[in-house]
Amino acid sequence: MLSPLFFVMWLSFFQDAILYFPPSGYTLGWYQKAVTHPAFVNGFLTSLQVATLAAVVGVGLGVMAALGIIRFRFRGNKPVNTLLLSPLLIPGIVAGVAIYLAYLRLENFLDMDIVGTYGGLVIAHVCLTIPWTVRLVSASMEGLDPSIEEAARNLGASSVVAFVRITLPMLRPAIVAACLFSFIVSFENLELSLSLVGPGRTTLPIAIMQYLEFNLDPTIAAVSAIQIVLLGIIMLVTDRYVKLSQVV
Repeated sequence: MLSPLFFVMWLSFFQDAILYFPPSGYTLGWYQKAVTHPAFVNGFLTSLQVATLAAVVGVGLGVMAALGIIRFRFRGNKPVNTLLLSPLLIPGIVAGVAIYLAYLRLENFLDMDIVGTYGGLVIAHVCLTIPWTVRLVSASMEGLDPSIEEAARNLGASSVVAFVRITLPMLRPAIVAACLFSFIVSFENLELSLSLVGPGRTTLPIAIMQYLEFNLDPTIAAVSAIQIVLLGIIMLVTDRYVKLSQVV
C-alpha cells in the first residue's frame, strides 16, 4: 500500500526532465521549482483556505445532524441519514456537474452570480465534508453509554451542559477524525472544483492537472511528495493527541 507513495517521492529526486530508469542523477531542483511556481503556490493557498472553511463548517453541521439522527428518532430518520451520506456514493464528476447545474438554476432564480464565486466553491466543499462527520460521529454516538449523561442531569446539570461537558468530550476522537478526513477530502478534491472555480482562481489539484497538459517533468512528483509529507505530519500530530484507531 505504501509502495506508490515511495515511488512518487523517489521520482521527485530524478535529475532528468524526461523520466527513465535508471536515472542519470538526483537533484532537489524540482522542489525549488514546485515551491516557486505561481500556479502551485496560489493553488495551494486557495485549497488550504477552502479545505479549512469546508472542514470547520461541515463538521459543525455534521455534528448537529448526527445528534438529531441518533438522539431524536423521527419519521423519515433513515431517509434523512441516507440523504446525508449520499455524497459518499455519488461519483465525484457526477456530483460536480449536478452542483454546477443547480447553481445555474439558482443564478437565474436569485439573479446573482454563484458559479465561479469563492462562496459557491466553499458551499460545494461543505456538502462534500458533511457525510464524513455524520458517519464518524453517528458511529461514535451509537457506542456511548447514555447513562453517563443521565447521571450528569440527575446531579443538576441541564441537557446543554451535560452535552457540552460530558458527551462532547467523549466524541472528541470522532470529531477530530472528521475534521482530518474532511480537510483531506476537500484539499485533494478535483471533480467538484473543476467546474466551480472562477477566473483567476485555481486549487492545487487543478493547477497540477493544468501543468500536466504541457509538461511531464518530475515537478508534479515533487508537488505530490510535499503534499504527502504535509498530510502525513497532520495525521501523525492528530494521532498523537487523539487516537484515530478508536474511530477509524
